[in-house]
Amino acid sequence: MKTMIFAAAALAASAMAAPALASDPTGLWQTPTNGGQVRIERCGSALCGTLVTSSHIRANPDVRDARNKDESQRGRTLRGLRMLSGFSGGPSEWRGGSVYNPEDGGTYRGTITMTNDNTLRLRGCIVAPLCKTQTWTRIQ
Repeated sequence: MKTMIFAAAALAASAMAAPALASDPTGLWQTPTNGGQVRIERCGSALCGTLVTSSHIRANPDVRDARNKDESQRGRTLRGLRMLSGFSGGPSEWRGGSVYNPEDGGTYRGTITMTNDNTLRLRGCIVAPLCKTQTWTRIQ
């Protein structure tokens, strides 16, 4: 009986340490601009994403969100900034989320689409068809 309990515990532990499943956008992603890296994770039942680093952060770890359209938010640091929030759906497409762009201080409606295990497309729209799409590459 102890052997079965141990085997079940070992199996459960290995499942938790397994890499992200196919079409699972959680993980660390390289953006195509400014050497950005964003960690996407589950926030309750939705997906969210936090800026981990960028060329601006590497040059000045204390760089602020100076272009935010909301003046009261301009003092927050870019490192750790929530850039993606409220995405729901799956297994290969998540919709209804918001994308914050610190380059222009704007927040846009977004869609995340997994194109394969290591590539996703992030689309942000002011209003369709005024959209911009980026391809992100999985780091881990």
